Amino acid sequence: MANLTIIERSPDPETHQPGPRWPSIAVWIRSLGESRLGALLLLLGTVAAIVWANVSYESYAEFWETHLNIGVGDFQVEFTLHALVNDALMAIFFFTVGLEVRREFAIGELTSWSRAMVPVAAAVAGLVVPAVLYVLIARGSGWEHAWGVVISTDTAFVVGALALIGPRAPGRLRVFLLALAVVDDIGALTIIALVYTENFDPLPLVIAAVGLVGVYLTRYVPSGRGPIYATLSIIVWLAFLASGVHPTLAGVAIALLVPVYRPSRRDVEHALTLARTFRQSPNSDYARAAANSLRESISINERLQSAYAPYVAYVILPLFALANAGVQINAEILAAAAGSAITWGIIVGLVVGKFIGVLGSGTVMRVLRIGDLGPGLTLDRLAGGGALCGIGFTISLFIVDLAIEDPGVQNEARVGVLTASVIAFALAAVIFKISDRVHPAKEAGTTLLRPVDPARDHVYGPVDAPYTLVEYGDFQCGFCSKASGAIQEVHRELGDRLRYVWRHAPLDRYHPNAVAAAEASEAAALQGEFFAMERSLLLDQENQLPSDIVRRAVELGLDVDRFERDLTSPEVAGRVRDDVLDAEAMEVTAVPTFFVNGRRHTGPYDAQSLIHALETTAPAPTPAPTSGERAPEEA
Repeated sequence: MANLTIIERSPDPETHQPGPRWPSIAVWIRSLGESRLGALLLLLGTVAAIVWANVSYESYAEFWETHLNIGVGDFQVEFTLHALVNDALMAIFFFTVGLEVRREFAIGELTSWSRAMVPVAAAVAGLVVPAVLYVLIARGSGWEHAWGVVISTDTAFVVGALALIGPRAPGRLRVFLLALAVVDDIGALTIIALVYTENFDPLPLVIAAVGLVGVYLTRYVPSGRGPIYATLSIIVWLAFLASGVHPTLAGVAIALLVPVYRPSRRDVEHALTLARTFRQSPNSDYARAAANSLRESISINERLQSAYAPYVAYVILPLFALANAGVQINAEILAAAAGSAITWGIIVGLVVGKFIGVLGSGTVMRVLRIGDLGPGLTLDRLAGGGALCGIGFTISLFIVDLAIEDPGVQNEARVGVLTASVIAFALAAVIFKISDRVHPAKEAGTTLLRPVDPARDHVYGPVDAPYTLVEYGDFQCGFCSKASGAIQEVHRELGDRLRYVWRHAPLDRYHPNAVAAAEASEAAALQGEFFAMERSLLLDQENQLPSDIVRRAVELGLDVDRFERDLTSPEVAGRVRDDVLDAEAMEVTAVPTFFVNGRRHTGPYDAQSLIHALETTAPAPTPAPTSGERAPEEA
């Protein structure tokens, strides 16, 4: 079969209405994604630990102090169940954190300094301000060095909470918080390694270094890499354990050496060829070859994230909560916590410190015009995100165990962490509720959030023409293809009085190649041929496989090698993602969606309707235009 693309009918922009804001309970449960379900299980683990500790603290403590011996022959390693969770299972959690850090710096949000500047600054401020506040409040208690408890944000809880209580169109805030969390995790891991490591022995780290070199070189092994990675990882973990450096950091070190890349066209084409071969001659050899080729087209980093993420979210983190959140709650303990400088230092550090650090840094950078918050990421949304960052659950409880030896003080610290997390969640919910009322849905969707910028946007016609038509579209949408003829008719009628701008809103739920087509147009734009590629894609929507896209590049006379490199670049992916997040912030749920002179167009989008809308909403006359980028002649 020459073409595997299936184009379903996308929503009609004239009739499509978004689904209800609050679906039924059954629909809501079925639609729970990994982040929300993981946060829910983490919460259940916390509640179970608190209930268990208060019903029978003796059985709770005895269970987690159960000793296990693991080893072969004379080589024996002894663990308590509590240590097994905190030292071994949490190494897998930190491994997935390391994978995410590696991915974000290689192909994600932190590849571009201009995009990363604001979340990096917010993360650094969110590390420093809480620690300073904690030390000021806990001064004289003897536990000032436990300031590490308040530095970290719980990514799993924050992402789950954002999905539950977040504002409308939380996409850009979610991207911001994830980028912030990556830098936050780097800071927390560094502090664990430098501040909370005792009895350091450098000799085992030599063995760990050799093992890490082996991890790096394993990428060049043609097959059977899984067992090699597993064996070397165990050796590195044991070496970290013997060195005195907390063994969970072995997971981070290993993850940072795992390769990450975007799928290349050749790998995808090879996988498709093998899949077609298997379809024609189904047998186990072809099935295995096709499956291996499909798997190898995705980087090891992303495969491992997909493989381990469910275990981390559904097993490891809930177990960690069950093992570490068992704080006794009675009048005596609450009274002690209420008068404890440690408890208040943690509450103020997490709730107030994170809020001031994140919101304050964002405000300063906006005033100084440093970095880009992006449309839709207003200061009130940033305030809600800063409040959410006060949920410092997992790593906070983890550092409590490392930094504080006294069981009574540990209890006070855990009360502080749990109380701060509840307050942060409630504060964020209130802020988001107010934010949605201040920015109602109708207002958010009627005005173009990001003004047309000739340096950024693809402008067809004079850059300062009196009429502006912005289209959010999808190269695989039949309605967009039909609309292109109407737009050309509008241009013939209005001539140099019109500037037309295309922005991306790929509906990948309906069109499997929509994002790839959008990225192809951006790669062509880097060689000055955006509109030529746009026209080619809209004219032939059913042939947009990687080979079809490269064929178009050849037909347009592009430098194909450069085009293929640009297709996998983070800059191209980021440009498409920015348009998608803008569209989400304006609740663009069907394409094409037009903005006429900065206002959302409703109703028919035939040529005469668009011309009438442009003329009746035109701003005051402007000086004679200068020529901008031109589109090719109509095919």
